[in-house]
Amino acid sequence: MTSTSPGPRRTVTVAVVQAAAPLFDTPTALARAEEVIREAAVDHGAEVVVLPEAFLGGYPKGLDFDITVGSRTPAGRELFRRYHAAAIEIPGSEVESLAAVTRDLGCHAVVGAVERQGGTLYCVALFFGPDGYLGLHRKLMPTAAERYLWGQGDGSTLPVIDTGTARIGAGICWENYMPLFRTAMYAKGVDLWCAPTVDDRDVWGATMRHIALEGRCFVLSANQYLRRDALPADLHPIQGDQPDTVLIGGGSVIVSPLGEVLAGPLRDGEGILTAELDLDDLTRARFDFDPTGHYARPDVFTLHVDESSRTTVTSSPQNP
Repeated sequence: MTSTSPGPRRTVTVAVVQAAAPLFDTPTALARAEEVIREAAVDHGAEVVVLPEAFLGGYPKGLDFDITVGSRTPAGRELFRRYHAAAIEIPGSEVESLAAVTRDLGCHAVVGAVERQGGTLYCVALFFGPDGYLGLHRKLMPTAAERYLWGQGDGSTLPVIDTGTARIGAGICWENYMPLFRTAMYAKGVDLWCAPTVDDRDVWGATMRHIALEGRCFVLSANQYLRRDALPADLHPIQGDQPDTVLIGGGSVIVSPLGEVLAGPLRDGEGILTAELDLDDLTRARFDFDPTGHYARPDVFTLHVDESSRTTVTSSPQNP
C-alpha cells in the first residue's frame, strides 16, 4: 500500500491598504501610493498589494458639483475642471512611476485610479507586476451620481492576470453587485478577486463574503479611509467641515474561498491588512461548487460576453 505526500504548501502573502490621498493633489497621491506599496511589500512581505478605488485622482465624497436635473453652474464646471486635471493619463508618468516600484520590489499591485482620456474620465483598476505595468480594468457602470463624472468602460478591459502563482482580477465597488460581470470573471478562472472600493457600509463585508463563497476565490477588498482634512479648504462636503469628519470609513477585508474572514474588517483609521493564503484552498473549495464548471447548467443558462473595444469613430483604409 502506497501513501501520497501532500507536497509543499503553495502560498502567497497578500495585503490590502486602507488609506486615502489628498483630493486634487496627484503628486502627493502618487507618493503615498508608492509609500504604502513599499511598506506592504517590505515590512509585511506582501507579494500582492491592493489599493482602494480612485486612490490616484481621488474620490470626491460628499461633493455634488452643483448638479440638479437640467441645470449646471459655472462653479460646478470649474470643480469638474479641477477634478479632470487631477486625473492621470494612461500611459503616463504616474503609471511609469508605479511600474518602477513593482519592478523594484518584484511584487504585484492593483491600484485604483481615475483615468483621463480626452474630455472623459474613467474609474479604473491598474495592474502592475515584476514586469511593470500589465493593464487596466475600466469600471463598467459608475454608480448613481458617479455618472456625472465618469464614463462607462466596455468589455475590452476585463483582464485576469496570470502571475504564475495565481490569477488576479478586479471588480470595482458596486460592479461587485453585477451577477453577469461576476460570472464572466469566474469563467476566466480568477483566484484573487480584488475589490477596490469606497463602500464603507457594514453590509459590504457580507457582499465580499458572498463573492468569495460564490466564486470560490480569495477576495481582497481595499477601502479608503478619508477625512475632511484631506480635501481642499474651499470645498464643503455635505458631511460637514470639521477637519476630523470621516467621509469614508474603511472596512477593508480579506476573505477565504469558503467565505471565512481572514483579516479585517478594518475600521476607524488607516492601516494595512495582510494574510498568507494557502492556494490549495482554492481546489478544496471548488470540490463541491464551481460556478462556471461542474455546478453550471449550460444547457439552461448561457452568457455572451462582448469583449470588443467600443469607439465612437472608426476609420477604414481607403482604396488606392
